[in-house]
Amino acid sequence: MSAPAPLPSRILDLVTVQRMVHTWRLKSDRIVFTNGVFDILHRGHVTYLQEAAALGDRLIIGLNSDASVKRLGKGDDRPLNDQDSRATVLAALRCVDAIVVFDQDTPMELVQVIGPDVLVKGGDWAPEKIVGAEYVKGYGGDVRSLPLVDGFSTTNLVERIRRG
Repeated sequence: MSAPAPLPSRILDLVTVQRMVHTWRLKSDRIVFTNGVFDILHRGHVTYLQEAAALGDRLIIGLNSDASVKRLGKGDDRPLNDQDSRATVLAALRCVDAIVVFDQDTPMELVQVIGPDVLVKGGDWAPEKIVGAEYVKGYGGDVRSLPLVDGFSTTNLVERIRRG
């Protein structure tokens, strides 16, 4: 019987990410934050994360926990990959500096703790609908909605797999 592999060092808890953000700010790094499920990582996700990372010096991802994904109503069988697996795959991307798994229905607590310079979501979110947008704008931060890559979505991918 083997023990589970340790999680990569870029997967952090809330207190540790808060410390990292403090350290990065001392270096005048621009902090970018985004969040999502990232269930089956695909080209659309990678392009989006690279574009988000290019908006600053450090990219932090708030990753929905398995329980929060269930509450989002994405389907009884979602997420297909558990939160540790999804976090491990994201941590392998060079453009990602930190991942924090959150269990709340929204990432508002993370946004408040991190205080990103740039808050980012995909183009299916209007900037004014992004959770934390008013908070970030309130201290002079930037809120962006980045264009999606046509033809790439996890929901569509899951449907194509189901159809065979």
